Amino acid sequence: MTRLYNDPADFADEALEGFAAAHHRWVRPVSGGVVRAGGTPDGQVAVVIGGGSGHYPAFSGLVGQGLAHGAAVGNVFASPSARQIRSVARSAHGGAGVLLMYGNYAGDVLHFGQAAEHLNAEGVEARTLAVTDDISSAGPEERAKRRGIAGDLPVFKAAAAAAEEGLPLTEVVHVAEHANARTRSFGIAFSGCTLPGGDAPLFTVADARMAVGLGIHGEPGIGEEPLPRADDAARLLVARLLEEIPEDVPGPRGQRAAVILNGLGSVKYEELFVVYRTVADLLGRAGVEIVDPEVGELVTSFDMAGVSLTLTWLDERLERYWRAPVDTPAHRKGSPSPSPRTAEILAVRLDADDAHGTDPVPVSSEASRAATATVLAALDALASTVEEHAAELGRIDAVAGDGDHGIGMSRGSSA
Repeated sequence: MTRLYNDPADFADEALEGFAAAHHRWVRPVSGGVVRAGGTPDGQVAVVIGGGSGHYPAFSGLVGQGLAHGAAVGNVFASPSARQIRSVARSAHGGAGVLLMYGNYAGDVLHFGQAAEHLNAEGVEARTLAVTDDISSAGPEERAKRRGIAGDLPVFKAAAAAAEEGLPLTEVVHVAEHANARTRSFGIAFSGCTLPGGDAPLFTVADARMAVGLGIHGEPGIGEEPLPRADDAARLLVARLLEEIPEDVPGPRGQRAAVILNGLGSVKYEELFVVYRTVADLLGRAGVEIVDPEVGELVTSFDMAGVSLTLTWLDERLERYWRAPVDTPAHRKGSPSPSPRTAEILAVRLDADDAHGTDPVPVSSEASRAATATVLAALDALASTVEEHAAELGRIDAVAGDGDHGIGMSRGSSA
């Protein structure tokens, strides 16, 4: 459970504030999230990622040279608003357009899509891409409906590496689509997560059992099986992913793959290493050559006890992008060339933030001022009613979703 917090409604904002203060070498805060401290080089496509809080190092921890140019960060397990996304994209824009990337969840699809529409209307060319790597959330014939989980990382990284090469927005989008089409993930969990201020996890798993096919928002998965030994868990993860190899990959033997064994919050590194030893052995026996594996916490779900395995089937280009240097607060690889951090770049970005940070408030009429008391009373009634029933709203949501509806409604009505 989350033990250290103040007001649960302020948790996401306070966490982002602390993150930015701790990592100012890489990022600087803007309205709605963070962007690279040194800005986006002129003429480079900006890759802006985002989603709800509670998944660190996704999403803010992946901002830096070689990876994202900015991250829009929403409330706990809730999509950032279109306005937040637009603000971060404006601040990250380097003049060559923006690719907005996110996991495939309803709120993210809606808000990132709205942000792209507004940006395009303002003259900032913007495209979107939803990551769809979770094989448990829909069948192969409905890949577009799948969730995005730990496969976010290799897809984000491929797009960002393409942007670093100076490719135009259309080509960066193509690279992202190709990486997404070649990425598959599958996860298991042994307990659910508890949101800040919550007194119970979003779902529970019976003793000696595990949930199979979970998401990263407290979704309880598609079924339960007996709790396995570490080797058996590895066999399950590998077997499920080898059952669905992308159509343009001619079987596993002789193929090269990026491999991520991801801890969801409470499974510690030593446990992950025990599982990974068997994952590596099984993939080797299947004829798969592993390229630069990642074992650790890459996309988490607060204190959920669980693991997921991700395979990205590489071709020459995707392998180059997967191995490209990265320097972010939470993910580093190789030695990137120094990025420009001139006062001119920072001044331009800060001026843009100031220009777009708030919308002007129109002058009120006498009639509108007279209506204020009624509006305020209605809002007070709404906020107090939602607060009274926040736990029940969360409980209902947890049956079919991720359990954050009560907190989201409470924060929204209070604001």
